[in-house]
Amino acid sequence: MSASLTPYEERPEGGALAAPAGRKDPLRWPARSWVALLIFSGVILLDGLDISMIAVAIPEIQREFGISAAAAQWLVSAYILAFGGFLLLGGRCADLFGRRRVLVTGLAVFALVSLIGAFTGDAVLLIVSRFVKGMTAGFTGPAAMSLLAITFPEGPHRNKAFGIFNLFEASGYSSGLLIGGLLAALDWRYIFLLPAPIALLLLTAALRFLPPDPPRSERLRIDLGGAATLVAGMLLLVFTVVSAADAGWTSLRTIGGFALSGLLLAGFLAIERSVKQPLIRLGIFRNRSLVAANVSAALLYGGAMGFQFLIALYLQNLLGWQPLQMALVLLPAGLMVVVLGPKLGPLISRFGVTRVLLVGLVAFVPCYLLMLRIGPTPDLWTVLLPASVLWGVGFALSISALMVAGTSGVDDHEQGLAAGLLNSSLQVGGACGLAVVTAAIVPGTELEMLTPGVVAILAFAVLTLLAQLIHWRR
Repeated sequence: MSASLTPYEERPEGGALAAPAGRKDPLRWPARSWVALLIFSGVILLDGLDISMIAVAIPEIQREFGISAAAAQWLVSAYILAFGGFLLLGGRCADLFGRRRVLVTGLAVFALVSLIGAFTGDAVLLIVSRFVKGMTAGFTGPAAMSLLAITFPEGPHRNKAFGIFNLFEASGYSSGLLIGGLLAALDWRYIFLLPAPIALLLLTAALRFLPPDPPRSERLRIDLGGAATLVAGMLLLVFTVVSAADAGWTSLRTIGGFALSGLLLAGFLAIERSVKQPLIRLGIFRNRSLVAANVSAALLYGGAMGFQFLIALYLQNLLGWQPLQMALVLLPAGLMVVVLGPKLGPLISRFGVTRVLLVGLVAFVPCYLLMLRIGPTPDLWTVLLPASVLWGVGFALSISALMVAGTSGVDDHEQGLAAGLLNSSLQVGGACGLAVVTAAIVPGTELEMLTPGVVAILAFAVLTLLAQLIHWRR
């Protein structure tokens, strides 16, 4: 980062915006800074909504198109596959070709594909539209996050901005089930249609209010070999993880998938060491805070995705609840995010990012311990609602702190890469966590089958906490 720049001084990347001199409150931002932050936050809100809303529509889509449950699950898996596979490339493209340019292009494609998905009568095209949307999110997410990082200088300003950014992200995930349930009651196609006008609104605002990308003095050359091996390796890795539960962890397809993805990623590393303009500068991994944040992000999201899967299985499949009822149980989690989000900046500035992160990670442990007490009748007041509150506290504190830690000490020209790495860790970790939990539970409808899954997410929570404690002690 450019340490000589004061808050809101004009920066070479077109980021931080000047504030009037002599302002008493140094953390009060001008209107255009707030508009920029709302655009960035709206992009990540859109991604969260689009991932979570679809879950409640799968049974209706399955019935309308007459497809199997395994095929219908690819409406979720195709998005995760493309999102996780293109995040690193998307983040680096934002650094190389301009963050505003990548953001606007991605939003335009996102809106178009949303409309195609809403009106298609073909199940295959519907799944393809989900893959393309996941791919575009792999470009827009890192672009928005890196724009935020260069707009708000490292320290209290960025801490506050990431707190608000996380508020929108978590609200998208937590409210997606509720909104999806309401829209699915009308017609599942509204779930595909809703993101289109939101994307177009964000696109228009970005063109109107975000400064143009600065011109590049040097000639850019695409590391085609690195891009091809990276995308192929990441896509195959995420695909193998997502499909492992069906194929079997010890099957030839799963073992071969992991082996081949490992070879592709090893080839990518070899290419990056030899080319003059690598797609990813490997020296960025010398930043220990960045590495620790990525490890913790993968473990945290693995447990979080497993928790959402288990509570949906318990309430909907075993107890017969409607999606809207389940969404109301998770509402306290969303409310905790709303309450804590605006306060995270001052908390991180006062206590430090590591302490705030540790408090958030600790909250997941009693949350998952409470899940061991679920029984044949739902216990709202002593199990489900307290678990929802603890999960919301942990998610709100941890995600913002990880975003701050994962971008601290990173130069402006590599913020897109740092954002792509962090988001890749979240998505791949979430896919792995879901696959592990799926493999841990015993097929059937008995309540006892959930216990191994709860133990698995509890293990994720403990490992996440240990990873940060080890980093902190160093």
